[in-house]
Amino acid sequence: MESQARGGTRWKRFAVVMVPSVAATAAIGVALAQGALAASFSVSGQQFKVSADLLNGKGFVQYGTLDTQHGGKKIPVAVSAFKSAKIKGLCQSVVVPVPLFGDVTLRLEAGNGGKEVEAKNLFIDLDQLEADATFRGLNIGVAAGDTTKGPKADTNKKDPSSFGQEADSVTLKGVKQTAWATNAGTFKLSGLSMKVSKGKNECF
Repeated sequence: MESQARGGTRWKRFAVVMVPSVAATAAIGVALAQGALAASFSVSGQQFKVSADLLNGKGFVQYGTLDTQHGGKKIPVAVSAFKSAKIKGLCQSVVVPVPLFGDVTLRLEAGNGGKEVEAKNLFIDLDQLEADATFRGLNIGVAAGDTTKGPKADTNKKDPSSFGQEADSVTLKGVKQTAWATNAGTFKLSGLSMKVSKGKNECF
């Protein structure tokens, strides 16, 4: 079974983002031991933007949960997870305001010029996403605790009876997302380029 979707959404408008998301916090060196669970660390107060030309993922699952900022504030997110993913044209950017200096942008690019970014056991906590998506073997409305197609989820981060969805595989084109956190078992960044510049120089 295949289904396609396009558009953007926010948590207040829809409980779970109905298309999966793409790669994330490599710029700060996230490369956990293979088999990592969904992010269990306290997230910063800074969101980041990620775009990609193409993502091919296998073993997908998604469910809603809450991230916790340092200090205890709760943030509603949709967790998208893949057993494996290959990504072309990856870009990640974060803008940090620096007192007495202004905005500074940290921008990372990888997977260009015929190369691909490769990830295993990839978890992304996001709250906004746009993409053209094709799902294969899609189940919508599965109890989050009964999903079987994606990587093992962090049972401390989700309500097992809450809404979830899963798919055998997914293809995403023209991805644009805003995220709070990401972790991965492995994250191979072929052709990595990272730059710091003054002002705003975001991926989109």
